[in-house]
Amino acid sequence: MADRKSQSTRAALGSFVGTTIEWYDFYIYGFAAALVFGPLFFTGSSPYIATLSAFGTFAVGFFARPLGGLIFGHLGDRMGRKNILVVTLIMMGCATALIGLLPTHAQIGIWAPILLVVLRVFQGIAVGGEWGGAVLLAAEHAPKGRQTFFASFAQLGSPAGLILALLAFRIAGLVDQEVFLDWGWRVPFLVSIALLGVGLVIRLNIEETPEFEKVRKSAQQSAMPAVEVFRDWRGAIFLAMGANTFGIAAVYFYNTFLVAYATQYAGIARPTILDALFWTAVAQFLCQPIGARIAEKMGNERLFLQICLAIAMLTPYPVFMVVETGNYALIQIGLIVNIVFGAFSYAVIAGYISQVFPARVRYSAISIAYQFCGALAGGLTPVLGTVLAETFKGQWWPLAVFASILAAISLVCVSLLGRHRDRAS
Repeated sequence: MADRKSQSTRAALGSFVGTTIEWYDFYIYGFAAALVFGPLFFTGSSPYIATLSAFGTFAVGFFARPLGGLIFGHLGDRMGRKNILVVTLIMMGCATALIGLLPTHAQIGIWAPILLVVLRVFQGIAVGGEWGGAVLLAAEHAPKGRQTFFASFAQLGSPAGLILALLAFRIAGLVDQEVFLDWGWRVPFLVSIALLGVGLVIRLNIEETPEFEKVRKSAQQSAMPAVEVFRDWRGAIFLAMGANTFGIAAVYFYNTFLVAYATQYAGIARPTILDALFWTAVAQFLCQPIGARIAEKMGNERLFLQICLAIAMLTPYPVFMVVETGNYALIQIGLIVNIVFGAFSYAVIAGYISQVFPARVRYSAISIAYQFCGALAGGLTPVLGTVLAETFKGQWWPLAVFASILAAISLVCVSLLGRHRDRAS
């Protein structure tokens, strides 16, 4: 019993540390896309086109994530959760470090953006396989009845990775702009090498999950889990995609697009908005375990998610109102208030969705749902936000409506997922 409890704790920690590193790598690309990739890799374009092109390469990583979900989801259902997570961690760390070493357009011309896209694809494939395995590593090692809370540790990696990425870019940005554009932006990418070593040490010391071992010993593994998922669980897959929409899109709407919007359209200094996002990420990190624990105590994760998503539909309006003021204190308060209910829903959604599907196809199912949603909701959100900001210059309300629609999609889909979860149990 003590050993089982130790493995549960170790699995939750391994899930958290691994996703923290993966999301750190993913987020620093987003910040670099918002701040430096335009002028460095798309020289000769107007600022608007350069920014749009940089966010386009950011979106490429999201479109590669479904491929990672399919590949590693299949392998995770066939070979187990642990070994696949080691592979995805190495793949992500190496791709990120190589981006930090990449020559710019001024040095190698058109090859610079081409190589940037190639490495971004590898990042996308790696994170496409990471999330599902990390959630299951924690949830399937969890004590009975506590899957939602333990699965939330995988979700903690998102704000933790964001905090590290913001710190890295904040420190790198202490040098003057010329030095930052020359080599300062590279430092956060190269730091990933050290983080990779830490993650590997932790993950290599975690056992395979009991639920997968049970499936393997009973010879119930699916020969083609992705095919089985789309054949037998098609409705649940599409609803799970929709349920994830807000949690995925909101992260990149408020943490990636908002950097470009605040600096280019609202006239806010880069350090100001990065500081505000840093403390917002800290608030999210603190709120997520609380939300998971409340949902666990309530005993009805779906009801908890519905309440949080309904409130999240209303919060974008005050956020953009305070951003337009340019007042740091108001921006900080608005972003923190906005993140609370988003953090609650993001913490709970992973554990809730993982229990919708049977263990034999679970890795494939939740990876497909999350990563296909990520390709659309995550990859396109900064691009659509940029288009809306340019089309409706001086008007923030279209952006707020866009954010409300994202929350509404998840609210409807979460409301309909309950019957599929009952079928899997």
